[in-house]
Amino acid sequence: MVLPEDSDNSLVDALDRIADSLEKNTDILNRIANHYDGVVPVMTRNANRAESMAEEQERSFGQQVKDIFSPQEH
Repeated sequence: MVLPEDSDNSLVDALDRIADSLEKNTDILNRIANHYDGVVPVMTRNANRAESMAEEQERSFGQQVKDIFSPQEH
């Protein structure tokens, strides 16, 4: 298939715009990934810390109840 010379320029322009869009999208995705990598570990660490504190409080409360109702030695 033979294309007129003018159509080559429009194809090249379209391919250049596509390449530019891909570069912009890659930059945006890299920024999102960097943000994700920075935030998720902190959120995970805080969630684990909160869970361990809740478990410790439950154990402490259970022990307090046992202490209240256990026989007292005089």
